[in-house]
Amino acid sequence: MNDLRARPIEFPVSMPDQAFGAPATSRSRFAPKSLMWRKVFLFVSTVLLTGWATHEMFQVLSVSGLTVFEWALLAVFALNISWVCFAFINALAGLGAKLAASRRPPADISVRRISGAKTVIAFPVYNEDVEQIFATVLATAQSLSGAPGHFECFILSDTNTPEIALQEEAAFERVQDLQPADVRIHYRRRTINTHRKSGNIRDFVTRWGGRYDYMIVYDADSYMERDTILRLVDAMQAAPHTGLIQTIPQLVGVDTLFGRCQQFAAALYGPVLGHGIAWWAQKEGNFWGHNAILRIRALAEAAGLPEIHGRAPFGGTIMSHDFVEAAFLRRAGWGVEVRADITGSYEQGPPTIIDMVTRDRRWCQGNMQHMAVLLQARGLTWTSRFHLITGIFSYLSSPLWLLFICIGMVLSLQNSFLVPDYFGDGAALFPTWPVIDSERALKLFIATMTILFTPKICGLLYGLLDTDWRRDVGVLRTISGTLCETLLSILIAPVLMVTQTSAVISVLSGRDSGWGPQKREDGGYSFAATVRHHLPATVLGVVLTVSAIAISPVYAAWLAPATIGLLLSAPVSYFTAQRAAGLRFRRLGLLASPHETNPPASRTASVRARKDFSGLMPLGLKALLLDLRAQTRRAPLVDPYWPLAHGEVHVPLATARAKADKAATAQDYAGMLTRAEQMALINSARDLRMANFRFAATRAPDHRGWSYAATARPAARPVQSPRKANADWS
Repeated sequence: MNDLRARPIEFPVSMPDQAFGAPATSRSRFAPKSLMWRKVFLFVSTVLLTGWATHEMFQVLSVSGLTVFEWALLAVFALNISWVCFAFINALAGLGAKLAASRRPPADISVRRISGAKTVIAFPVYNEDVEQIFATVLATAQSLSGAPGHFECFILSDTNTPEIALQEEAAFERVQDLQPADVRIHYRRRTINTHRKSGNIRDFVTRWGGRYDYMIVYDADSYMERDTILRLVDAMQAAPHTGLIQTIPQLVGVDTLFGRCQQFAAALYGPVLGHGIAWWAQKEGNFWGHNAILRIRALAEAAGLPEIHGRAPFGGTIMSHDFVEAAFLRRAGWGVEVRADITGSYEQGPPTIIDMVTRDRRWCQGNMQHMAVLLQARGLTWTSRFHLITGIFSYLSSPLWLLFICIGMVLSLQNSFLVPDYFGDGAALFPTWPVIDSERALKLFIATMTILFTPKICGLLYGLLDTDWRRDVGVLRTISGTLCETLLSILIAPVLMVTQTSAVISVLSGRDSGWGPQKREDGGYSFAATVRHHLPATVLGVVLTVSAIAISPVYAAWLAPATIGLLLSAPVSYFTAQRAAGLRFRRLGLLASPHETNPPASRTASVRARKDFSGLMPLGLKALLLDLRAQTRRAPLVDPYWPLAHGEVHVPLATARAKADKAATAQDYAGMLTRAEQMALINSARDLRMANFRFAATRAPDHRGWSYAATARPAARPVQSPRKANADWS
């Protein structure tokens, strides 16, 4: 390794916890203003459309009065249709805003403004594919070489798997020989992973935040074009009261049929929906955790997240931290913008339905936690509260739709098989028959389907009018792709309804989802594993189908869009998870998008750079224990900071120290350690060195490293944190 350090000199910034009960700060009166009429238009339009649909449903059910179950059906319908109506209004506004933006010339980037800023590109990672993430970091740094500004890349590792941690170190050693001279790449791996991703970012801000003006946050599968990064910095420089700017990432890089379906939908509908949010939210936008730029001063002073009282899943660390950080920034008077006009922002979606469901379980828990935030937090703007509510309702809508189906089924079964009490408890001359207005019901069904599919229609209109879509995809392939995506989404929607309902029930019953890395690369599951995963959806489909046929063939046909997707959940999931199926659709010209026809330069460069990190062969723990030369070489990579209170002991490291006295050889010692103890030992250069002295005499006589171990110079001591570092463990 050359003499470059893994981390720069620390420049601490205070980032205190923000109390939920704190009011809006005095600075909020200087907050960037938004046009109130746009939000009023969105709210009033949604309420009026919801009211009309609910009134029509009431007229359908109230021909001869409403029973208890019919009142319940009406209430659930009103909740569900409000979500659909909001999406309808947002899509119409977004289409208009997108078409208006397309007629405006792109803004020029001010080199003068950018050159005055220091920006760090932060890459939070957690047990990720080392080859992919380091290739992206290197490609990003190389793309910014010679840019009119000062950029640095910082890999913020939360990895707690020993093998991956040592691979990251080997990759960083290699990246130092490849990085451009004017865009430095740094690496820090946390010793204790408190508060997950938000804690990872917070550790960085409180130790190095003072070095930088802005931070652009990547996810492990993010890609951003050079011009996109420059435009984000330029936009921040031009808006001193803005704390965060969020882009609308497009999906790229997955070849399975499910992945290509998601990529097509994001490319066609994403710009419309994104422009809709940007149009009405304006300076009170939201944060999605990555592909965004943040003003470090604003983040540090306003967005330090407290823990929620109680235990997981509702209490503890805030999992979906991004929504809450955006709300806290706005409470403190900082602008939060969604900039759909800043394109060239990408991420990689899940390759299979099962992978998306696994990710959704964690996201569901995070969004359900926002209920506690809404109840406890003071001083939040109504727009910020609305963002939190939409996140919650995005998961509650699934159990509500399932409840709507079940109540409708109960009503139909009651009418077909049970003997209802039509006369009630009191005297009555005429019975109360459970009758509906079938003609009105058909009209309401058509209107509901129109409202439901309008966002897709708006996306199709955008694709037919957009220059890039017409040039790179063409009119016929855009239309055929939309039809194909709509059909697949109809089949997949009932499956997601069941899985998200299961996730909500799991959270409400108190089960914690944990924190696992996301699967990002192609690779399906066996058919048996797929069937096991989708067994609840399949069983529900059988029950609903049999019940519907028993009631009426007409009712079974009406319910078919839901039941067919449930019955075919396993085959559809298995088929769409296949890379071969995705490539077959690509050869047929189906589900093509501009980003697939012309891949982004940022992703292409990242894929090309992976060869630079292939074949990494780091030493294992046992070999590292016996090789003082390797320990000396890697010592600058080990973070000396252990966030422990005075007198507090890190149990895995303490146990690893104790086990060293019980082992006879390095091999025995490595075999005695648990994964957590191995990781703690790797994170402590001092304890590794002590273990080397302890087991040096047990190495084979012909091992060449023994004489070096006796004469090697100690590693240069990394810069200590000015905070409460435990110096004895560095």
